[in-house]
Amino acid sequence: MWNQFFLLEEYTGSDYQYVGKLHSDQDRGDGSLKYILSGDGAGDLFIINENTGDIQATKRLDREEKPVYILRAQAINRRTGRPVEPESEFIIKIHDINDNEPIFTKDVYTATVPEMSDVGTFVVQVTATDADDPTYGNSAKVVYSILQGQPYFSVESETGIIKTALLNMDRENREQYQVVIQAKDMGGQMGGLSGTTTVNITLTDVNDNPPRFPQSTYQFKTPESSPPGTPIGRIKASDADMGENAEIEYSITEGEGLDMFDVVTDQETQEGVITVKKLLDFEKKKVYTLKVEASNPHVEPRFLYLGPFKDAATVRIMVEDVDEPPVFSKLAYILQIREDAQINTTIGSVTAQDPDAARNPVKYSVDRHTDMDRIFNIDSGNGSIFTSKLLDRETLLWHNITVIATEINNPKQSSRVPLYIKVLDVNDNAPEFAEFYETFVCEKAKADQLIQTLRAIDKDDPYSGHQFSFSLAPEAASGSNFTIQDNKDNTAGILTRKNGYNRHEMSTYLLPVVISDNDYPVQSSTGTVTVRVCACDHHGNMQSCHAEALIHPTGLSTGALVAILLCIVTLLGKLLLPASYLPMLRGTHCYCDTLDLSASPIKAYSPI
Repeated sequence: MWNQFFLLEEYTGSDYQYVGKLHSDQDRGDGSLKYILSGDGAGDLFIINENTGDIQATKRLDREEKPVYILRAQAINRRTGRPVEPESEFIIKIHDINDNEPIFTKDVYTATVPEMSDVGTFVVQVTATDADDPTYGNSAKVVYSILQGQPYFSVESETGIIKTALLNMDRENREQYQVVIQAKDMGGQMGGLSGTTTVNITLTDVNDNPPRFPQSTYQFKTPESSPPGTPIGRIKASDADMGENAEIEYSITEGEGLDMFDVVTDQETQEGVITVKKLLDFEKKKVYTLKVEASNPHVEPRFLYLGPFKDAATVRIMVEDVDEPPVFSKLAYILQIREDAQINTTIGSVTAQDPDAARNPVKYSVDRHTDMDRIFNIDSGNGSIFTSKLLDRETLLWHNITVIATEINNPKQSSRVPLYIKVLDVNDNAPEFAEFYETFVCEKAKADQLIQTLRAIDKDDPYSGHQFSFSLAPEAASGSNFTIQDNKDNTAGILTRKNGYNRHEMSTYLLPVVISDNDYPVQSSTGTVTVRVCACDHHGNMQSCHAEALIHPTGLSTGALVAILLCIVTLLGKLLLPASYLPMLRGTHCYCDTLDLSASPIKAYSPI
């Protein structure tokens, strides 16, 4: 039973440490046998007395370095050197002693836990290891305890789990804690070895503090000329929390200026910026009082019992007077005037006044860039608008000009207003044909046959619309070969008055038509319609409008002679008749459409 020996580690004696003795049954004690040793540490850590078989350890052994040594022993005949029995293997097992203290896996632990956590909330787990033999005694049995950090935290002795031990720990009062944990072996008994570690614990923020204004009243000033969006001042509520828990939203909840001002949150500084929302007027209101509220957008329901997470402050805003430009009574003016108005006719007036308390006098002028032709003018004192030139609606219906009002005492203060002037229509234009009319009549036409429809236009624009009437000119009404039928719809028709026409007798008729309007004063004009006599097929389609030449013995055709005689008679009539009859002959013409009288036919033209 010598195959296992035990040896205590960390021997501190001055002599070699005795391990055990080997003995062979063949040993008679006469010194004939020799014991030899081989294996782990043989000849270095372990030596054997070759005569007696005693084994000794020459050095201190450390179980944590090597807990077991395997060696082989043999007894040989000293004279022959032969073994007297087979080689045998044995074990030297190092017995553990408590020579290692527990060591934590980290020198320093870092952990966080929310503030205001309940007692027993998990924080972090620490772990220590002991190099001693856990199977032999209590050398490796570790127990945890807290050396520093009470009464705020506790540690479970067996697991090393650190938990909160105090209710309502407030980050705003204290944020950092340093806890020292001890790990002790031997089950924590006296004489056990120990190690420590430091745990740095930080309380993280929760929204347990409402915003608070440092003062109950704020006062700001702003000029009345401040445009919308102008910042007036900043207010700030403090919040002991941090991060999103300290974010603040500002709002105007009540007050006289609820619709005149606005407040927005500066996300970087968490300040409430008060801005102008609408245009201010010192003369109407000089002081505004607002109630501004600061609140947390991120609220934790479990802390609502602490009270409302908002606060309010009063803001007084004083409007400062500034020298303002004149203000017109309207944003724009619309005036009307008849186009037949005489120069210096008053159209209307504009009004502006200084809105300041001083009520400085105002003078008026026309921006000539908007009235380059100087058609209008204005009385600088009372703002009356009058004409400087004659108007024509048909040339320009609307005149868009700009009127300037300027403070007399401070010309830098001026304002502008658009003035739209509409020119009203007067019946000063006669109607006229919508186009040049030239038509034909078939030689075999029947009486009362429609050969042309007439239409008219008028530059005027009467209120009730156009109503034109058509008739033959008085000088052509009697004895005319055609009649005018007024359709009463601003059109008229030319009708034949007889059966049959002869292009050899008269190839062209000039028909003077009088067109009148129905407005006041009545305007009329005379237009001439050219009617040619043509040969047509049985469907009434024109085939030829040229008269065949009837040659006179003198070399002139009959038609040419007739035309010449008609022209002579007409000219003599114009010379002999009084001037009062000349308008009746308006539209009377004589034409010759060829120069070669001997070879070509001559067409005769007559006004009727």
